[in-house]
Amino acid sequence: MLMELGKLIHNYERQGADGDASTLSELQQSIVKTFKDNDMAVLYANVSEKFGWDVDEALLAELKRKNDEELVAIENKITDAGINAGDMEVLDGMFSKARYQAKIGQFDASLQTYDAIIAKPKTVTGKKIDANMEKARVLLFTLDTNALKKTIDEAKKLNETGGDWDRRNRLKVYEALYLLAARDVKGAAALLLDCVATFTCTELITYTQFIFLTLVTTVITLSRTDLRKKIIVDPQVISVIRELPAAQKLVWSIYNCKYQDFFDGIVEVLPDLQADRFTHHLVPYLVREYRVLAYVQFLQAYKSVMLSSMAASFGITATLLDGELSRFIAAGRLNAKIDKVGDIVETRRPDRKNAQYQEVIKKGDNLLNQIQRLVRVIDV
Repeated sequence: MLMELGKLIHNYERQGADGDASTLSELQQSIVKTFKDNDMAVLYANVSEKFGWDVDEALLAELKRKNDEELVAIENKITDAGINAGDMEVLDGMFSKARYQAKIGQFDASLQTYDAIIAKPKTVTGKKIDANMEKARVLLFTLDTNALKKTIDEAKKLNETGGDWDRRNRLKVYEALYLLAARDVKGAAALLLDCVATFTCTELITYTQFIFLTLVTTVITLSRTDLRKKIIVDPQVISVIRELPAAQKLVWSIYNCKYQDFFDGIVEVLPDLQADRFTHHLVPYLVREYRVLAYVQFLQAYKSVMLSSMAASFGITATLLDGELSRFIAAGRLNAKIDKVGDIVETRRPDRKNAQYQEVIKKGDNLLNQIQRLVRVIDV
């Protein structure tokens, strides 16, 4: 529920003050309805203040009253369990309290309650992992990446000592979303790919959204051979990919070397990337990497090619292509050079032996420098 709410708030914010009035109104109504249906007094007040919405004071007071009553009831159950039941019942009550606090937007209080659960001496490893993962869910809503990293790292350590297969598998999705938030696309793609056949993390995202994230990240991290084996012909991907026409076009067109379709696919998938909380900040990076991928793959088949012919293959003008190739060549992303007089792009195959030789020389120089520093320290 928090993740869906996060998506609504993100899309409202993305529309901006100049967005379509009817769309903004619909999103606002959906957000406020979520607050009302789930008694989210804190979030209602905070989000309304952030966006300058008029606050229904009567509604806010009613939501706060319900929050206070429910929290008192939960506290009474925890106290009663401590007197008349056992540690497991107390722990269940603490989980109920933390979940309710997270639900209504009392995030700091919720995280403190989860920490109290983890700190209890009799809390078993499995429950500690659950508490950390639920903490991570709260932090994925707030996108506090520093705290999120610490929480996921702690959950991974606990998983190594007493976790089960399901928790390990779901934790990979949590970590993948964190890595996307932290701009580590390669790391996220590897984890997402690992979970394609075993995805069970529906408390975070739907399987369709999961496959979308997998497609838009792995297309720039997998070789063409691996793309076919792990994506194109994978039964789980095939079962969902028709629900994602833009992402499907992006992946299939680059695999089939249909570069004009691939560039069209970039344009078509752009709104989906912008609408997703975990990819919207990556759009400039992803679009650049998609273009580099296409140019590299195209040029691998040629020793030289006419600039105008290459431009026609991509469905863009020669002037635009010339500018793009120049930037990527200057940045060291493409091994090629442009002969403007002859209207030719010439590829330059990297000299691996020379590169390895230069790497050895570089490492040797570093080693000698370290030895010299050590000798000076010893002499002193």
